[in-house]
Amino acid sequence: MANEQKTAALEGAAERASRRRRTEVMQLILRALCIGSSIVSLSLMITAKQNKSVRIFGGIHYPVHAKWSFSQSFIFLVGVSVAVAAYSLLQLLIGLSRFFRSSSLISSRNHAWLIFAADQAFAYALMSAGSAASGVTSLNHTGIKLTPLPNFCKPLQKFCDHVAISIVFNFINCFLLATLAIHHVIWLSQH
Repeated sequence: MANEQKTAALEGAAERASRRRRTEVMQLILRALCIGSSIVSLSLMITAKQNKSVRIFGGIHYPVHAKWSFSQSFIFLVGVSVAVAAYSLLQLLIGLSRFFRSSSLISSRNHAWLIFAADQAFAYALMSAGSAASGVTSLNHTGIKLTPLPNFCKPLQKFCDHVAISIVFNFINCFLLATLAIHHVIWLSQH
């Protein structure tokens, strides 16, 4: 009877350790995806520029220039994406170091709370930056009604596509950070 209890206890401990390692691998994958999403968002936004000549009033050619750095909202998005990429890289390196030493990725409740708070703060910053950039992008697509401000995306399609895809990856990154925060909430509820 005692041997059966010891065997059951050992199997239970092995199962918990295996489950913990799978969860930690998922967290590391999510961190790597955050880095990748930030890099894609950054590279698309930074390469968003286009020059074109537009014909107005029937025959006058007017040069139109668009570049991401002309908009404060796009600059904000780039800044937040850089910060998120750096934070995610730091967390990934720390996590990989702890993982390969067979330590827990989260060393204590305070550590879990700190990472949870940082993930939330960066997710909210991404949401804010993405929302601001979306507003400018929407204005570029529609123009302003009742004024002569035109739809800039007709002649500057490449620029608008780069910006739009960058914003999509920004929101994907926000979702990834929110998922990581949920992982930390689950860890905190179990420990």
